[in-house]
Amino acid sequence: MAGQISVEEFRPLSQRGGFDLIDVRSPSEFYELHAVGALLMPLDGLNPQAIMESRGERQHEPLYLICRSGSRSLQASRLFEQAGYSNVICIDGGTQAWQAAGLPVNRGIRRSMSIERQIRLTTGLAVATGSLATWFLPWLCFLPALTGLAMAWSAWTNNRSLGTLFARLPWNRNNAPQLPAGCGTCTGSCGST
Repeated sequence: MAGQISVEEFRPLSQRGGFDLIDVRSPSEFYELHAVGALLMPLDGLNPQAIMESRGERQHEPLYLICRSGSRSLQASRLFEQAGYSNVICIDGGTQAWQAAGLPVNRGIRRSMSIERQIRLTTGLAVATGSLATWFLPWLCFLPALTGLAMAWSAWTNNRSLGTLFARLPWNRNNAPQLPAGCGTCTGSCGST
């Protein structure tokens, strides 16, 4: 099992610098707000071996992972462990805890609708449309039933495949806002606070 570190334990290291911090959230989440010093490497395309090899001589030093609240970074740490790397440490509480502790963050432009809201809107519309359509075409009753089962399965297994799917939609991919330089930790330009 991967190690964990609280944001308070990480604070001195963040102030000193010289650490590798990987943010495994989607690009839209990352560009909205991320920990200063974090590099974007989304969970759905994570390649542990390539990441470790890119670190060169530092590949045996600790690698820190962060996400929104901690669950995706734990999933990412399992991928690193399966690839044979045990020097991975998750930031407990993720970006939420980081921000709450007053550690520095970079902010971008907030999207009008988060991926979570997009999923709720889409599933709500699928259930409502399917339910109404069954009055005219009874065989369409499978649409709300399958939508409900998919949502229940996703919650029960804590599966994030819907989030991954929505993150790949064109309007959610790598369209970071173009703000004045100041981040230095991401491939796009980010403003900082």
